[in-house]
Amino acid sequence: MKTGVKITAFAAALAGAFGTAYGVGQTFDPVVAERSPAHEERHPSSAAESDHGGTAAHAPGGLQISEDGYTLDLDTSTVTAGEPAELRFTVRDANGRAVDEYRREHDKELHLIVASRDLVTYRHLHPERAPDGTWSTPVDLPRAGGYRVFADFTPDRPGAESLTLGADLAASGPYSPRQLPRPSATARVDGYDVKLTGTLTPGRASELRLTVSRDGRPVTDLQPYLGAYGHLVALRAGDLAYLHVHPEGEPGDGTTRPGPHVSFSATAPSGGSYRLFLDFKHDGVVRTAAFTVEAGKAAPEQPASPGHTETPGHSLDGHGH
Repeated sequence: MKTGVKITAFAAALAGAFGTAYGVGQTFDPVVAERSPAHEERHPSSAAESDHGGTAAHAPGGLQISEDGYTLDLDTSTVTAGEPAELRFTVRDANGRAVDEYRREHDKELHLIVASRDLVTYRHLHPERAPDGTWSTPVDLPRAGGYRVFADFTPDRPGAESLTLGADLAASGPYSPRQLPRPSATARVDGYDVKLTGTLTPGRASELRLTVSRDGRPVTDLQPYLGAYGHLVALRAGDLAYLHVHPEGEPGDGTTRPGPHVSFSATAPSGGSYRLFLDFKHDGVVRTAAFTVEAGKAAPEQPASPGHTETPGHSLDGHGH
């Protein structure tokens, strides 16, 4: 991933109103045309996107299922809430062939994010690729409703840029909607307090600094996780436009310290609410701190809260490794 990745187009909210329950088979048809060439998927994702001059090829990350000749083919479109399942998918090229050559970035060929439409449930997974190009990973989603699956990767070919493709996933079972957690500059996870300073600014790069402490003391021995001291994912509320950036500096560069501060440079594609998810590693365990922010506004100072984000145990196993 590149620091300061910019999402530049605006798309209308894609979240639909869900019923009182999700039945098996009530899916979102995440693959529009199975095994079809990627160029057939290139169309504005909404009328509002057309009004802003955007196309699927230039939309914010994660809003499109196809880009630059690559398509996310999600084999698993429905799971049952609260039950372990296997999530399977394939990345296909313009000829429908499974892609089997990727550029390794931050120790992995592909990073997978699964987030609920209400941004309460979040998973950062690292699936395994079979010889035939099919990816798979265990997943256990706690609540029924709509989810978005994001595949973040770079094809191993000259001049290739990193891509984030997205597809819809449904978890069946009784559905109860939740509100987006309120904005806050602090989050608490497993006894750790994480403070966010800085403002996510529409259309302009700005610094976000996250400071990790435990029992009131700064954590100065964060451990490298996937080649960095922290990973940040930002999702825009409503359409779940995706922004994935990594911190300034890296372990072993002679200047970057292992905490307590981890800084990022990020650009918001528009105003509105965003959910930020910070993964960090300490004492051999990966944990996720979550924040809600309003682009263009500093997060309000409030006592540290759990963040109201459901993650599976905040452990390496829970993150799909």
